[in-house]
Amino acid sequence: MILRKCMSLLGIGSAQIDLILPKETYRPGEHIVGYFLIKGGTIEQQIKRIDSDLVMIDQATGIEKVIDTVTLLTSKLIHSGELYKKSLTYKLSSTVPITTKEISYRFKTKITFSEGVESRDQDIIQII
Repeated sequence: MILRKCMSLLGIGSAQIDLILPKETYRPGEHIVGYFLIKGGTIEQQIKRIDSDLVMIDQATGIEKVIDTVTLLTSKLIHSGELYKKSLTYKLSSTVPITTKEISYRFKTKITFSEGVESRDQDIIQII
């Protein structure tokens, strides 16, 4: 048990997060409704927060810009092997530029625990 806890603190066998979206293509001003799927690791862990940044990437300059952030504060204890869903509703700005060869978008999601290494996820979306 102690070995599993130490491994989890290093990120091995810790809980994982995955942002689940029903589609990949959205329009400016549209609501995005999905959920975070959290899969418990080898030991129970206390979740502190979930952050999901909508990031615009300019391929021409290599610059990544955070457009908006969704933050969920929680004190949920995720047990070993447990599956936990937390809903997400996000409204895209009506002025967000559409996806082009130079401009792309992704959600960069991070879950933070009271102890241990953060878990991360990325989901590419297109804005048409």
